[in-house]
Formats: sequence, C-alpha cells, structure tokens
Amino acid sequence: MKLPKLLSSVLIGAVASARSMTPMATIAVARLAGRRPPGHLVLLDRPVVKWGALAMGAGELVGDKMKTAPDRTVFLGLLARVMSAGIAGAALAPRGRERAGAAVAVATAVPLAYATLAARKRAMARIGQTRSGLIEDALVVAAGAAIVALSVRQGGRHAARRPGLA
Repeated sequence: MKLPKLLSSVLIGAVASARSMTPMATIAVARLAGRRPPGHLVLLDRPVVKWGALAMGAGELVGDKMKTAPDRTVFLGLLARVMSAGIAGAALAPRGRERAGAAVAVATAVPLAYATLAARKRAMARIGQTRSGLIEDALVVAAGAAIVALSVRQGGRHAARRPGLA
C-alpha cells in the first residue's frame, strides 16, 4: 500500500493532538522491534530516548485520568505536542522531506488539540473522565500504532534496498 508522501506525518500530528507522547512512543516501539521509519532519525535511535519515550507515553495514559490533569491546550501541553509531532512527523516523512513532515505534523497537532479537547469534554460530561479517557486512549494508541506500522513497512522496503540503512 503506497501512502501519499506526507500523509503519515499529517496523521501522526492528529495523534499528537490527543496524546502528546504517543507518536514518539509508537516509533520507539517500532525501533525496538528493529523497524526503521523512512525519515532520518537522530533522537529516537538513542536508547535512553527510546525508553524515555515509552515511559512518558505510558505515564501520559495514566496521568490523563487524574482529576488534576491539565487541559492539553495549556502552554506546556501544546509545547509537548509541537515537539513530539515534529519529531515523529519528521521520522515518518520520506528521506529528504523530514522538515516538511515535521511542519505538517505540527500544523495538524496544534489546531486539532483544541478540537480533540472539545470532543473529550463532551464525552466527559456524558460518560465521565476515566471512561472517556480510556476510550480516547484506545482510539489514539490504535491509530498511532497503525500509522507507524504502515510507515515503517513502507520505509522498511526502501531501507532494505539501500545498504547500511536497515
């Protein structure tokens, strides 16, 4: 299956709008499994960053259910989304298009953070914070995993043809 060139970057930006650490955590899982995204990675090839991304992703899933959890649109929440979407968007972009991938991921993540927050608040009013959070977690983690799986499969084929990249 061939995806349009920056579609994976846009979609991972949408994931970052709801869960800021999920994009990097899903790419870290792929890297730990020996899969390589198409874009050039610097940060997520370092073991401490890979394991840190996984820990932060898991921590965010737990912390989101707390009554004291801040809205995703506060400054630090948006900053985390910008950084995570940028890194993940670059990693999922075609080689040589990493900057464009980062830009479209960030451009998707920030405005969608407001939309996903509004949707979550409506869900919280109907079914509560924990239940709405668990449903959102399931949707966002599944989407992130699918986006990365499709991208690394595509990237894996290209990497296999280029010596030294696999």
